[in-house]
Amino acid sequence: MLRRSRRMTERQAPVALSDLDRNIINALQGGFPLTDTPYADVAATLGISEAALLDRLKEMLETRVLTRFGPMFQVERMGGRFVLAAMAVPESRFEAVNAQVNALPEVAHNYRRDHAFNMWFVLATETPGGIDAAIARIEAETELPVYPFPKLKEYFVEMKLKA
Repeated sequence: MLRRSRRMTERQAPVALSDLDRNIINALQGGFPLTDTPYADVAATLGISEAALLDRLKEMLETRVLTRFGPMFQVERMGGRFVLAAMAVPESRFEAVNAQVNALPEVAHNYRRDHAFNMWFVLATETPGGIDAAIARIEAETELPVYPFPKLKEYFVEMKLKA
């Protein structure tokens, strides 16, 4: 899983997409095959080899054309919990605290923000009580308070973008 901490104002230079990359992005935005060979199945519909598809996905992730590729799970339905959390980290300690927070397996992603709460991250745990334990661990290790923002209501927004 990729975890990055970046300023909101940082922008990545535009990357030119090949027709193949566009086709891959469009093909993978829904209806991923649930078979023994899903990548080979998608590759066949695109007229390329499974290895070529995997190489292109790896390249697009490395160049951050794609920031994430993988399934989305509803952790609560599996007995777990997730929460958005924030911290106000002194600038002089930001990189060290960032490394401490990102070292935890419960941290799904972590982003720097231009705000009094300058570190925002998602915690995901296998059990509801795991959130409190993860927060306590972060607070103990960093000596900074963590402010959790639990989900009050869930919205489903299916967003598919044509590349």
